[in-house]
Amino acid sequence: MPTKREREYYRMGYADGIRDFAKDEDVARKYERGAYALTSPREQQRLRKPKRKLSAWNKFVKNKRNHIKYRDGKLNLKKMGVEFRKKKRRR
Repeated sequence: MPTKREREYYRMGYADGIRDFAKDEDVARKYERGAYALTSPREQQRLRKPKRKLSAWNKFVKNKRNHIKYRDGKLNLKKMGVEFRKKKRRR
């Protein structure tokens, strides 16, 4: 397993190679999107796909107040589903 430093050196060398290959900035961007080789962490964040919206059920389960548990600590999803359907939600 390569160390963090080795991975960084590889990425730097890969970025240099891409820059030499693609003098045009648009071509370089096209190549960097797959490997994120030439981008800063902030730019990587911008290039990532946006996260999908949570469904109403996901939002319900995420809230600790809505958790109904068995004695052993597991979630009682059947009861939670009933409560979820009964609950009046904003649309």
